[in-house]
Amino acid sequence: SDSESDSEDSSVSDSELQEAFSRGDLKPGLNVVLEERPKRRNDTNGLKQCLSEFKQQLPWVERLDVTLGQAVDPISQSASSKDGVDPENDFQREMSFYRQAQAAVLEALPRLRKLQVPTRRPDDYFAEMAKSDQQMQKIRQKLKSKQEAMERSEKAKQLRAMRKYGKKVQTEILQKRQKEKKNMLNAVKKYQKGLSDKLDFLDEEQTSSQGNKKGSGSQQIKKGPNAKRRYKNQKFGFGGKKKRSKWNTKESFNDVSSFRPSVAHNKGPGKAGKRGKKALNKRPGKRARQKMKNRAR
Repeated sequence: SDSESDSEDSSVSDSELQEAFSRGDLKPGLNVVLEERPKRRNDTNGLKQCLSEFKQQLPWVERLDVTLGQAVDPISQSASSKDGVDPENDFQREMSFYRQAQAAVLEALPRLRKLQVPTRRPDDYFAEMAKSDQQMQKIRQKLKSKQEAMERSEKAKQLRAMRKYGKKVQTEILQKRQKEKKNMLNAVKKYQKGLSDKLDFLDEEQTSSQGNKKGSGSQQIKKGPNAKRRYKNQKFGFGGKKKRSKWNTKESFNDVSSFRPSVAHNKGPGKAGKRGKKALNKRPGKRARQKMKNRAR
């Protein structure tokens, strides 16, 4: 039965333990003392023997192995030593790998050309792309959208900077005007109270206004009128008094040097030929006669 087999196993195990204890194999206590591990040693001869057993004597074209140091640095004209490379410095470590690979390439390429092994891809080489055209189109659109977003953000940044600069200039101008206004008001108050008898603030204000007018006038002179304005100026004049500009003065009224009685009142030569005899004997109107009477007085 199962109970009998379990009792036999337990009895066997107990007897084995008793025999081991009697031989001294089992030490009393909970801690088990382990024997000292054998020391490691570098068995160079054994390693070489193992290498010779599985090493295959193949030509270099089949192996293509190159073991060299680092290439010469063109800047320092010297190969950096292994001791000079700090393993914790990422740049020095990667540069040492790069120089070593460069030295291997410089050594292997001439040997391959000597053995007439092609090292360059032919011009008519065709290889199918790993990704489909649809996937590349998606990638292209994604890159384009990223570039447009960067351009928009750059433009927005420039606009914000320009707006900020404009606000800064505007605030500076307002502060300057407020300061000038405050100084002028203080000077006016001092003058009103009799604390000061100087009117320099009025001179400063006048000079500033004149400077603004001169600046605007110079701009207008530089610009000049257009052709239409010049023609009208030449035809009608440059402005001036228009109302009552043709009224007589006392001197012009008394000056009768330009009066010609031979041609006055339609009596001149040529008038009769145009209008006939009736025009010569035509009586002036009532208003004209009244004016003549007033002049005679």
